[in-house]
Amino acid sequence: MSMDETATRNKAIFSRFHGAMSSGDPEVIAKAIDELVAPDLQFHAPVPRGMTGVQALKQVWTVLLDGFPDIHVTIEDMIAEGDKVVARNTVTGTHRGDFRGVAPTGRSVTYGEIFIFRFEDGRIAEIWGVVDVLSQMRQLGAA
Repeated sequence: MSMDETATRNKAIFSRFHGAMSSGDPEVIAKAIDELVAPDLQFHAPVPRGMTGVQALKQVWTVLLDGFPDIHVTIEDMIAEGDKVVARNTVTGTHRGDFRGVAPTGRSVTYGEIFIFRFEDGRIAEIWGVVDVLSQMRQLGAA
């Protein structure tokens, strides 16, 4: 497979992953993670303590959906080259549940994030994430 074909395939897998994460349905998200993410995922992002890989990724989505049931991730830029896909996203949601120790405020939040996904054998094998947590917490009145 050429570099262009690999990049195109990885973008398609990422788009399926993103579609599932945007569903708001924990079962759809968990199923997509099991299907599209390598079991030994390396996950470099602000993740729950004592968890790694796929377990941590599922927990991140559980926490986000609990705090922001209407969470929506808009892809602003998607760049694919070789075995990596980079996504710059805008995240929006309404704070309707406990999140990082903050009781529901009903406030809307908007923050940015950038993620790099590395693919191996057609699955997401590694994720690096930078999330504007400070902006997120400021909007909740917690920073």
